[in-house]
Amino acid sequence: MHLIVIHKNNGFSNRGSGLLRFALCSELTAGIVFDGLTSSGIVNGNDNTIIAVPRQWPVQSPPRLPQISQYDGDFTKLPNTTAKNGANCWLIISNGRFVTSVDRQWLSSILANFDDDFIAVNIESGLQSYHERVRITSRGDVAGFRRLYSNSVSPGVLADDWPHHIFVKHNALYKILVNGALPLTFAEFIGQCQINSLNWHCLKIGGTVLDLETEAGLLNFLTTRMHSIRHHRRLINSHCYSRASHLDNCTISSNARIFGKVILGKNVQIGDNAIVVGPAILGDNVKIAAAATIRNSVVAPNLSVPKNSLLQNQILIKLELKCKSSPRRKTSIGRFNSTNYFAHETAATKNNFRTWPRFSYALYTKRIFDIIATLIVLILFAPVLPIIAVIIKLSSSGPVFFRHKREGLHGKKFYCLKFRTMIVEADKIQERLRFKNQADGPQFKVKDDPRVTVVGRFLRDTFIDEIPQFFNILLGQMSVVGPRPSPKSENSLCPFWRDARLSVRPGITGLWQIRRTRRPGRDFQEWIYYDIKYVRNISLGLDLAICWQTVKKLAISFIKQF
Repeated sequence: MHLIVIHKNNGFSNRGSGLLRFALCSELTAGIVFDGLTSSGIVNGNDNTIIAVPRQWPVQSPPRLPQISQYDGDFTKLPNTTAKNGANCWLIISNGRFVTSVDRQWLSSILANFDDDFIAVNIESGLQSYHERVRITSRGDVAGFRRLYSNSVSPGVLADDWPHHIFVKHNALYKILVNGALPLTFAEFIGQCQINSLNWHCLKIGGTVLDLETEAGLLNFLTTRMHSIRHHRRLINSHCYSRASHLDNCTISSNARIFGKVILGKNVQIGDNAIVVGPAILGDNVKIAAAATIRNSVVAPNLSVPKNSLLQNQILIKLELKCKSSPRRKTSIGRFNSTNYFAHETAATKNNFRTWPRFSYALYTKRIFDIIATLIVLILFAPVLPIIAVIIKLSSSGPVFFRHKREGLHGKKFYCLKFRTMIVEADKIQERLRFKNQADGPQFKVKDDPRVTVVGRFLRDTFIDEIPQFFNILLGQMSVVGPRPSPKSENSLCPFWRDARLSVRPGITGLWQIRRTRRPGRDFQEWIYYDIKYVRNISLGLDLAICWQTVKKLAISFIKQF
């Protein structure tokens, strides 16, 4: 079960700004917030989710959403449904002030390693994958960089207030409760755990987190959730804003313009030449004066935005604009730049895939060329493929084909096929040979590799081992010409370059394969250079030139075997 507790100190006090209380007590925003809290990424679905809020808050409880439980005093009662769960199952207690997003399967695998009575979990963006930190000396000099290629977890310490999430074993839950209720102060919670000799761990794990008591956090949360809204009885957009004049007595000037998704309360007035750019929320009785601009903002009920002013990336709950209207230019009353927090937190996670027009060579003609070339090759080699399979089977134990998971177009995983050229379980021996690696990048290459069989050496030298990859081409997973197909372990080391080279399907041959010099310390650099160069200059002429050079290289290599 998932219990989300909105603590009383999140109201108008020294410890809370009151923004979350405003959002939950407003009819226009309450449904968006409640829906977002239950799908925050820590559990699957909202079928068994309960949100506990202070009884003194006039919360607008929306229909068709999880159960809302209001509590008095310093404790919140837990429902009887907890008794139906197994003793080793987790009760999740979340701090409703924060909305987090984390890899659920990864989190479950972490929790499976602990036998503690409860685990306190805080989410930290600095532990996410593809995250880079600069290490600075005491003098301010750069000492190095720390780059995380996968989500990380590290030990944490218990703070004075509630963590983002607490996972409690059901068989230990009754020891924490006071008169059948959950303590609402973290100090009392820890006190109960110490009295009953419960053991715990505190962890910090990689993910994203928003603080709904900050203007930036709440605004990001609301606008992000609005992007997914399709049906709302007070939602209008640029395609139907003219009908808003009939929506709960709203008055919109014929010269006003609305772009994107906008939620309007009752009796909203939008003046001449005013512009509202969504996602935006305008509360009941809001007045937007002439020539004012509202962009990506929320305006509380009964407020007025002055003439010629600019409200941008802001939640306005009090009339404290602190600006003067100007007939010549708009006065900005925004205080920060909002970003879509849950899309990507760092620039390193943005994809850099190159795009082409629909009927361009890269997207259309190249695929036709691949199919024709593949059919020709498979027909020519059809008589010898069974012979090669029999020789491989008789010369060494193991399967005929070797399947290895690689990343293809836009990072989609597939199994790359080859004739098996190594002994079985050669990948396990690779780590013992790591000290002999001659490649300067993430690749692995050893001269006279002992894992390669006698028949496999011939197949490699003549490149016959790669013929099965033409079946990958027929399946749309590869191309005749393209970057080398590589696994995630290699691609993850270069996130920007990875997206560039994965803009096209990987190829059996490519620019790097025919241009590489194999100079010591240069192979990895050449790999990056030639793959990106190919993506930038992809064309039919370039593909034909690479194919011709490849054919000549194959003929020379085959003749050298005799």
